[in-house]
Amino acid sequence: MDPTSVQGGPDLPAEDPAAAAGAPGGLPPVPAPVLELERRLREAGPEELPALVRDHAAELSPAAAQQTLRNPYVTAEVIDELASQTRLLAFYEVKRDLVRCRATPELLALRLAGGLYWADLMAIGLDTRLHPRLRRAADQHLLARLPGLSVGEKISLARRAAPAVLAQLRHDPTPRVIAALLDNPRLTEGALAPLVHGETTPAPVLELIAADRRWGVRYPLRLALVRNPATPPGAALRLLPALHKPDLRGVAGDPRLAEPLRRRARLLLGDLRGEGA
Repeated sequence: MDPTSVQGGPDLPAEDPAAAAGAPGGLPPVPAPVLELERRLREAGPEELPALVRDHAAELSPAAAQQTLRNPYVTAEVIDELASQTRLLAFYEVKRDLVRCRATPELLALRLAGGLYWADLMAIGLDTRLHPRLRRAADQHLLARLPGLSVGEKISLARRAAPAVLAQLRHDPTPRVIAALLDNPRLTEGALAPLVHGETTPAPVLELIAADRRWGVRYPLRLALVRNPATPPGAALRLLPALHKPDLRGVAGDPRLAEPLRRRARLLLGDLRGEGA
């Protein structure tokens, strides 16, 4: 499972040094001088921070690099110094926080973004503090990963993903993924239109949309669902009474649709002559 994303950059809340001192897994405690350096890196002012990083670059731990990135006075110069330490870039958490830091030079962030896990790529794509080009690149990396994600990962992604990712996820044939996508606050009616109009959309997906309290009441989507031959008849019949008369006439005369649906449209129009057809 991918590690939980954390906010990088100057806005990231500082971690409690006491928590950092914990020794998970029976490891020895972090020495006090190391903790003190981490504290200074996190709290240093704009003049002290570059000097601290230069003087201690060769000995900085991943945790110290993260604390540096949490400092509100971190600059591109400081980040270049961190990135010059190749050993630090071997640690995933450092790469992730570098990409998510607003002060990171764009070319460096773009170079590192491709190695991030899908959950962090999603977070970057949603972070409006970051440069649009970096956010688009994160979305593109995420789209490339979609085929390899499990159903559970796709469900988590569908609930929060950016519009560019939703445009691809909406074609997933798994109803559970679509059900999660329907709850995404970034989903739009326009993004669902190709699904409700598509005759190759799986019937369970169309039924989900038709029954959804948020989307099933949108008139353009409702009309498209009724007029789509792939929509399960029961779902289409439930939506039919809410259609306007001109649209009911269209349904009644559409030879692509099931006869029970067309007959019901004629009844709603009061055209009882159609019963003998």
